[in-house]
Amino acid sequence: MKRFVSLFLILTLWLGAAAGLAEEDGLDPEAETAGIGAEEAVSAREDQETRALDEVDESQYIVTGKVYEEKTLADFNRNSPALYRGMQRDGYGGLYSQKEATRENSISYASGNVYEDILYVGLQWMIVRRDDGNIGYVKREYMAKSTIEAVDPVNTPPFNAQKHTWIATTAKACHVRKTMDKTATEEDDGNNWVILKPGTRISIWQFYDGWAMVNYMRSYGYIDPEELKDLIPVAPTDTELYPDSPIAAYTSYYKMNQTESNLSRIHNIKRGCELISGTLAPGETFNANKIMGPYNRSKGYQPAPVMIEGKTVPGYGGGTCQVSSTLYNVLIQLPGIHISYRRPHGGNGASYLPIHCDAAVGNDSLNLIFDNGYDFPIRIEGYSNDDGALLMLIYRDH
Repeated sequence: MKRFVSLFLILTLWLGAAAGLAEEDGLDPEAETAGIGAEEAVSAREDQETRALDEVDESQYIVTGKVYEEKTLADFNRNSPALYRGMQRDGYGGLYSQKEATRENSISYASGNVYEDILYVGLQWMIVRRDDGNIGYVKREYMAKSTIEAVDPVNTPPFNAQKHTWIATTAKACHVRKTMDKTATEEDDGNNWVILKPGTRISIWQFYDGWAMVNYMRSYGYIDPEELKDLIPVAPTDTELYPDSPIAAYTSYYKMNQTESNLSRIHNIKRGCELISGTLAPGETFNANKIMGPYNRSKGYQPAPVMIEGKTVPGYGGGTCQVSSTLYNVLIQLPGIHISYRRPHGGNGASYLPIHCDAAVGNDSLNLIFDNGYDFPIRIEGYSNDDGALLMLIYRDH
């Protein structure tokens, strides 16, 4: 009898993992929308579970050397134009003089629903101005995303949308470096986030001081242009520049740990890219779970870590949330795409993307659904070369 009960429990847990997919990066399949806005959706229990499993250690992104300098408080004043207006999540009303949420750095604290001017959005911190004129730093995760609106929506991209401006192919072993240091070797010299294989396609945010800049998880990466080839501009609008130029692109990065479970996750990412690639006609609906799922062996997935009710267990399809989340970052660049359903991971979100920039998949309550609102078909292409980079592209299809 005890053996039967044990087998029954194991079978139940396994079926739950397959039916309700949730990444090891902090997704809770029971997460529901609540509170100040639908996309904040983080209960105290979910917050605690997420932080326990995917606490983002900001110190890992502190590097020594020349890096891209984000704007500081000194760049703004009471008359600086605002990009967005929004409010902080309930219970997070602090304004700070430094990028450290401590009592010593506190400028002021606002309780209740207080709107603020958002002057600048960095990877982990924003610069905001209160109606009393105080300007300070606010952690990006503390803002209630559903309350944030562009002051000038015609000329300002939607909040969190970051337009990548080029795509390229790696010409040789390509070092995505932590700093702007051209001392590169074929081996990892400690200044590399990851080394990509020759022939890997990626997108580039911008060129800065002679470097190709990319987003690496919650930091920046720097690539020597000599290690790239076949640069193609991404159209700044939804009108293509050339027949082979995409209208939107985004690359996320994943860890290359050589454990069996992570190698399976890398396999699942590539499989998800294969399944998600295709054409969407005008007015047609894209349902990520229907296209990538069911998340099982017969669909070509391997067991990789998934999170079920706050516990990490093996389940088929672990890694596919990164595929849908990277696609989401392409979709929000295009005004003609109408996202009808999207759920983020709890807490700080998935650590492989900036805060509030992920889209979970796996069951009825975790899905990414959107419509092609353009009068032309779009083509989605996903690429992963099993070396740490996941590229998503959208083209006008002819």
